[in-house]
Amino acid sequence: MLSTDTIQEFDPGIANVHAFRITGAVTRDDMAAMGERMNTLFDALPKDRKIDMLLVFDTDRSAEAGANWSTDAMTAQAKAVTNVRNYVVANAPGDAGGIVETVGKVLPVEAKSFDSEEAALAWLKTDQAQAA
Repeated sequence: MLSTDTIQEFDPGIANVHAFRITGAVTRDDMAAMGERMNTLFDALPKDRKIDMLLVFDTDRSAEAGANWSTDAMTAQAKAVTNVRNYVVANAPGDAGGIVETVGKVLPVEAKSFDSEEAALAWLKTDQAQAA
């Protein structure tokens, strides 16, 4: 499981959901580590399967400028388009939740933003039950 200064992967108790708790401003090193983790997961997926991602913010800060500019992070972002089914954020700072949902309208990924971790988990459980 991934653990950096500001990102901790955790088990949300839902199959095929990879969850990360963000506790501070995400740095380039944090994003590179998360990108490396996700690339490993994406590379292991069967071609006909996708995963769900959950980001839970326990901070009012998101990412430092340029945090996404690492090879691992950019590669993971590109792979996410074909490997992520649901991209869910909870308690996103500022207008980040709205941005996630807007981006989801143009990508083949369901992107949702919730005000709480509990609401995000409830939606993911319901969505997976309906997909089964």
